[in-house]
Amino acid sequence: MASFIIEGGHELKGEITPQGAKNEALQVLCATLLTEEPVRIKNVPDISDVNNQINLLRDMGVKVTKNAPGDFTFQADAVDTDYIESEEFLTRCSRSRGSILFVGPMVARFGKAAVAKPGGDKIGRRRLDTHFLGIHKLGATFHHDTERGVFHIQAPKLTGTYMLLDEASVTGTANIIMAAVFAEGTTTIYNAACEPYIQQLCHLLNAMGANISGIASNLITIVGVKSLHGAEHRILPDMIEVGSFIGMAAMVGDGVRIKDTCYRQLGIIPYTFRRLGINVEHDGDDIFIPRHDHYEIDSFIDGSFMTFSDAPWPGLTPDLLSVLLVVSTQAKGSVLIHQKMFESRLFFVDKLIDMGAQIILCDPHRAVIVGHDKQLQLRAARMTSPDIRAGIALLIAAMSANGTSKIENVGQIDRGYQDIEARLNALGAKIRREE
Repeated sequence: MASFIIEGGHELKGEITPQGAKNEALQVLCATLLTEEPVRIKNVPDISDVNNQINLLRDMGVKVTKNAPGDFTFQADAVDTDYIESEEFLTRCSRSRGSILFVGPMVARFGKAAVAKPGGDKIGRRRLDTHFLGIHKLGATFHHDTERGVFHIQAPKLTGTYMLLDEASVTGTANIIMAAVFAEGTTTIYNAACEPYIQQLCHLLNAMGANISGIASNLITIVGVKSLHGAEHRILPDMIEVGSFIGMAAMVGDGVRIKDTCYRQLGIIPYTFRRLGINVEHDGDDIFIPRHDHYEIDSFIDGSFMTFSDAPWPGLTPDLLSVLLVVSTQAKGSVLIHQKMFESRLFFVDKLIDMGAQIILCDPHRAVIVGHDKQLQLRAARMTSPDIRAGIALLIAAMSANGTSKIENVGQIDRGYQDIEARLNALGAKIRREE
């Protein structure tokens, strides 16, 4: 198990470019199963979750060609549909959250799918009802093998229909869209997720010959087609990584430029950091974060206590609440972080409290942070990363701390952040990987 040894107190300065978006990559990689023709995808992040997805596709019989770093061509003209029933495939699915995204395209093109209950971050309940209920409305039948934890899906024929999703699930919406592209007739999905990841998936599918309208809204309409063809697609910069870099630059930076952010797709993220008192300078598609010796948390117009809470797009993504929380520890003022979607995501704050942060964990969903205004430096500590986003938050804390910290289980961070220690060391950080 790998660890990071972090020597705190070193300031970051220079330029950094975000990787391709992890969540988009997991979706568009699975979309390549919908055609026999080659699909070329660029700006693919070199992270473990995405690499595992590529390896699963390869073992399913998809031809994978690496054209250049982050540039792949996929051709699913000889998919082994029996392999998806194998114990090996199902065991590997159980270790990866992204494996659930195989269901939609496999059911659409081959009429069947099997998947084990997927793994991923230990952040609380992440139910699959939206995926299965939506695809069931298209005509699929399901069998859940409770002993093996395996879902079997059959659909000799899919028929378009109207559906109102029980929640605006991003991966659930993606799965239903991919299943519906071949459904006979018209499918209307209301309360669909509309994150940039979903928009990008729809743009790729339309480039492949699908007929999808309502993109960027919560009302998606899909007119079924008989087949799809090849296409090229470029993955957006990862907005979660952009937000992570903004937080790092404010807390331990001496002038950091974040390059090629695709600023218009960042939604409310820059505004949220500005409410934390951070000067986020917009320069074309770049963001510049100047040195912050002080930043003060805003209040609402009526003077009431600032609250950051997650919400479906275009609301604030839950993936950035951990970063906002740790950056708040060095702000002037107080803030309430309300994590609505997952009940275990705030449990990492005990490690920040051990480092000297002033945090009250009110309940599994809410934490109050009283900032130090950079008057009291956090202490170094030994920590373990429980999930991707808590891991990067702990890394930011360690970089700002007095002394040398150790973060264990950094494989969690590797799942979402590409070669993170080398990229931060190039800005002036002192991070060493220890196997």
